[in-house]
Amino acid sequence: MTTEPQHTRRRGVAKPATPRPPAPPEPSPALRREHRRRSVFAYLTLSPTLAIVGLLMAYPLYVAIDLSLRGGQISDLLNLEQNPLTLDNYGEVLTDPGLVSDIVRSIVYTLGVVLPAFGIGLGLAVLLNKAFPGRRIIRPLVLLPWAVPGVVVSAAFSWMFDASYGVVNYLLRSVGVIDGNVAWLVDSNTAMVAVIVPTIWKYYPFFVLVLLAQLQSVPGELYEAARMDGASPLRQFVHVTWPAVRTAAALAIVITGIGVFREFDFIYPLTGGGPNEATQTLAIRIYNEAFQFFEMGTAAALGIVTMAICGALLKAAGRSVRREFG
Repeated sequence: MTTEPQHTRRRGVAKPATPRPPAPPEPSPALRREHRRRSVFAYLTLSPTLAIVGLLMAYPLYVAIDLSLRGGQISDLLNLEQNPLTLDNYGEVLTDPGLVSDIVRSIVYTLGVVLPAFGIGLGLAVLLNKAFPGRRIIRPLVLLPWAVPGVVVSAAFSWMFDASYGVVNYLLRSVGVIDGNVAWLVDSNTAMVAVIVPTIWKYYPFFVLVLLAQLQSVPGELYEAARMDGASPLRQFVHVTWPAVRTAAALAIVITGIGVFREFDFIYPLTGGGPNEATQTLAIRIYNEAFQFFEMGTAAALGIVTMAICGALLKAAGRSVRREFG
């Protein structure tokens, strides 16, 4: 009878199972009661604030929904019950072929603002995160546009985009981009660009603020180690900077996108939704229905539809953020 050597590997022999860690002990009844007591106390402490916020949100939403379900001309909001309940407003809105065009223009406007504003904000945040002379002076100047009201920004850019004496045409002629003056605000081909540019100028400081705050929490030792390993500035950005800011960047993009999607302050003072509805987004359409055609019910229905679209986009974006970043 031959004995197999000890060093010979035997096949088919199962490895011993790794022991599982012991399950955490169940909390005692006293600990559970203490946890419930703390939870109840926290909700009682927050209840006044939650009640006020809920009232400020719930009542206007109720009025908007009620208004959207009332037929006929509505001139007195205090006597809505005089108009019959109907779904005609939603039927008119959802079957209007112009609704799709308004949604597309809103999406084009949102993407045209958010993507460049994010790029500018990220570049400036990376620059301002470095030490250089005058950084304390430049930082508040970079953030200044965020504090300027949108209507003031629109008034300033309306002069800059003026076809006769605007500085935009002067600069573009000086560098040879255009030969003659361009009527930015009254040309259907350029009006959307003319409303996107001031909106970018208004929104990019928000990205700078969020991303710069996140960058300042990155330890400098990470960059020193990357430089010692011979990493180029581009590789430092890809492997150190971007992983540190991508979660904050995703949330900032979602928040800004929802805000820009229903933006009104820049479009209406500059173009009023024209020319030929070239800049008529959902927000402008709602205003025109309510205060030009006095179709309050239709305007309210459009507002509810816009809110539903924003809610769907927010939920989809939130799901993507959770899937990407856990």
